[in-house]
Amino acid sequence: MVQAYILIQTEIGKAARVAEAIADISGVLHANDVTGPYDVIVLAEATTIDDLGSLVVAQVQQVEGITRTLTCPVVHP
Repeated sequence: MVQAYILIQTEIGKAARVAEAIADISGVLHANDVTGPYDVIVLAEATTIDDLGSLVVAQVQQVEGITRTLTCPVVHP
């Protein structure tokens, strides 16, 4: 399994709604709205790095209110 943290910037006032929507996506282990330079931090898991990329592009980035994502694969789980 491959895990990654996905750091997300959202439109103003949309962080909580974005975190809730992402938490319902299969493969997402945690989705929390936070303060700081990013608005939501997600821990996701997939079978392969390609599946992880598909999860991010096809599902996470499609959530309304997201302006930017940064995916950080976990090196040593």
